[in-house]
Amino acid sequence: MMAHFHTKQPSPLRRFPARADHGPLIWRLIACAAFLVATAIWAGFGGGTTGLLMGLAAGVGAYMALNIGANDVANNIGPIVGARVMPLGAALIMAAICEAAGAMIAGGEVVGTIRKGIIDPALIPDTGAYVWAMLAALLAAALWLNLATIMGAPVSTTHSIVGGVLGAGVAAAGFGVVDWGVMGGVAASWVLSPALGAVLAALCLYLVKRGITWNPNKLGAAQRGVPLLAAAMAWAFTTYLMLKGLPKVVDIGLVQAMFGGLLAALPVWVLMRTHVARRLPDLRNCKGSVNQLLAGPLVLAAGALSFAHGSNDVANAIGPLAGIFDALSSGDINSNAGIPLWIMALGATGLAAGLVLFGPRLIRTIGGKITRLDAIRAYCIAMAATLTVILASQLGMPVSTTHVTVGAVLGVGFLRERLKAKHQGILAEIRANHGESKQAADRFIDHFHAIPFVERSAMLADLKARNGAVGTPAPAPRHALVDRTVVLRIIFAWLITVPAAAAMAGLIYFALRWIMLP
Repeated sequence: MMAHFHTKQPSPLRRFPARADHGPLIWRLIACAAFLVATAIWAGFGGGTTGLLMGLAAGVGAYMALNIGANDVANNIGPIVGARVMPLGAALIMAAICEAAGAMIAGGEVVGTIRKGIIDPALIPDTGAYVWAMLAALLAAALWLNLATIMGAPVSTTHSIVGGVLGAGVAAAGFGVVDWGVMGGVAASWVLSPALGAVLAALCLYLVKRGITWNPNKLGAAQRGVPLLAAAMAWAFTTYLMLKGLPKVVDIGLVQAMFGGLLAALPVWVLMRTHVARRLPDLRNCKGSVNQLLAGPLVLAAGALSFAHGSNDVANAIGPLAGIFDALSSGDINSNAGIPLWIMALGATGLAAGLVLFGPRLIRTIGGKITRLDAIRAYCIAMAATLTVILASQLGMPVSTTHVTVGAVLGVGFLRERLKAKHQGILAEIRANHGESKQAADRFIDHFHAIPFVERSAMLADLKARNGAVGTPAPAPRHALVDRTVVLRIIFAWLITVPAAAAMAGLIYFALRWIMLP
């Protein structure tokens, strides 16, 4: 496979936009404290001892939701901000709205896995022990996320809460309380999700390159391809929304949801065709113009990913809180009662507030420190991450969006490295077959890039046949387009999150039992 790259490549890492934290730290901390106190007072008002426990649990749950918003939600908009498609402030507002909507509309299914899937509540000695275990899990996960955010490390909020539930459950009832089958499935998703995100993102980028940017007539290819990319995103997002949201109102199956997604995709395709056709006369036939045309679909993809993240990761904040509410209100830790609306709203509000107040710090890591992004690459990352997270949410699997997004970023970065190295090798081979004639080699290369991609292999083979057996030159040094140091630091943070959260949860559980119970 041969690609058309610019001969002069910019630095693999793009300087990220200037710091844009929203207001002085003291005022953001005051806003968070007011949110936590108001939540605790509202949840515990008029409930006596039970009310005090519920207020405490709600405050900790709100603290967890804020930290998820600060640490994890940045994954969804980091690529579009790093690609300069949207300014940071606008991206924060869009993501906050989509996150809250996803949590409220479609956030209930995954809550069950965190709530009682990791451990068996029936093996907890009593209701009080269960309440303290869930409270310890929430507090440990929130503290770990807070620490990671201060250090600028994008860790998995799903890892954090699963580790917290695991550690607190073991502290309360021993290792037998853990459902190791569920834990095995969750652990497998942590490995599979970044791999799937990487594969889907690389495949998406290759298809866009093959279909649009490697085409000599880039604008003509974009006129056909960009509306299809936008329609594909609309189809996936609408199908997911119908499957997750409408069953609360009317029974709907996969076929009906897919058909509904198709109905939504068709007008998007028509509108994008009109938009692209209107823009074409003002654009040059270059990759930069394709990036401009993809800005709209990229924003749509980022919004869909934020919605999917809200539906999936709200469970990390309110799953244990929902279990505590059931235990305190009914006295039955195995209750299957529905999740109260106020708990869902608490999770949604906390996600949005944490993102707006503290999200920019982690956005910089995802958007600019791993690899250089443009609109095309950011779209592929967002599309791949959206599909992966949607699939995980459909299966009720608590997947890490950090893993998914970072995996997608790596898939894009490493594919670029491979294609660049291959292209440099092709250019070296062309020059070797032209000997000392630099001008002839340059003319051949210009013509090589000007013909359709499918004809390039035959042109290169004909050159080598005419020149006889010319040895292939030594491969050029590989240019690193992915910052391995940042990647290794992120992976290290992933590896220690579960044991760190589990250990903290166990210690907090024993401390709470010693302080509060006889």
